[in-house]
Amino acid sequence: MTAHIPISSADSPLGAHATTAAPVGGPLPFSDPVHLAAHQWLVDETYLLDRQELEEWLARMTEDVHYFMPIRVTTSLGTGYDTARRMAHFDEDLYSLERRVARLRTEHAWTEDPPSRLRHHLSNVRTFATDVPGEILVESAVLLFRSRGDVNEPSLLSAGRSDVLRDVDGAWRLARRHIAVDESVLRTQNLAVFL
Repeated sequence: MTAHIPISSADSPLGAHATTAAPVGGPLPFSDPVHLAAHQWLVDETYLLDRQELEEWLARMTEDVHYFMPIRVTTSLGTGYDTARRMAHFDEDLYSLERRVARLRTEHAWTEDPPSRLRHHLSNVRTFATDVPGEILVESAVLLFRSRGDVNEPSLLSAGRSDVLRDVDGAWRLARRHIAVDESVLRTQNLAVFL
């Protein structure tokens, strides 16, 4: 019996081709060059997302990326699941991520006009070697502060992330992101932003 139930891309139709990289051994030391590079990659990514430089953010993805945030459900401790099967807030591949970003650049993206003011707070970064050569697993916590307009209250979104970064021609690219949001009912106007 465990309170932590990992997310699996196998629970998603779009995740069929996602990497199956799994951690091997304990976390790398914070002084390890691989950990330092992965941590910097995540910090740089938060700045791209906060500034909504989404085309540059997309350029940091692999061709087979799977970006997955299943809906959390509240269950008893021994049930063996805490997400709704086949239901997700985000279940994206590269094509659908590109379409979402393209739509945000049109005059029809009312949910982001005026645009949100965002701040991604990143912490608790741990890096692991995996059973797939050239791929590392990076766990992190993210707290998103989002303010939009002058009337509505700002919102907070807290989540844990499990990312797989792949070395592509000497540069890290995001190959898989599993997001475990910490609430089953999200208290934000919409999810027209990325975690």
